[in-house]
Amino acid sequence: MPQRISVSTCLWFDGQAEAAVNFYCALFPDARIVRVNHNRDEDGRPKDSVLVIAFELMGQRYTALNGGPSYKLTEAVSIEVHCDTQAEIDHYWSALADGGKELRCGWLTDRFGLTWQILPRVLLQRLSSDDPAQALRVLRAMMAMVKLDIAALEAAAKG
Repeated sequence: MPQRISVSTCLWFDGQAEAAVNFYCALFPDARIVRVNHNRDEDGRPKDSVLVIAFELMGQRYTALNGGPSYKLTEAVSIEVHCDTQAEIDHYWSALADGGKELRCGWLTDRFGLTWQILPRVLLQRLSSDDPAQALRVLRAMMAMVKLDIAALEAAAKG
């Protein structure tokens, strides 16, 4: 019987894949390293150094590749973290922004170059509101923020 088709996201790092994966797996609940593949003599890299790490964050599969300096991670791809509380937003924001760069609208780039969106679930609900004026107020409030603030978004929703 054929194997079931699956998909995952491959993240390209320049020698930091193992450190990044260890950091992410320590930060998120229900995270685990699935498989580690090491370099062999014939590939021109140090023997037994980490080449690929398959891991999961909250049920989502990723691959971290130590691909070298040819390519860089950019803001064109980001990982969304959907949070229920301000405490969750503050926790993930603080950990991921440490050594990285805070952007705007709930976006940040971590110390490894990976971009994240730390989003309250209520934001997604309010932006999908049947009331276009409410959605616009929330959007404008979000656009003025760096780290997202649930109380301020809710105040904007109320007008």
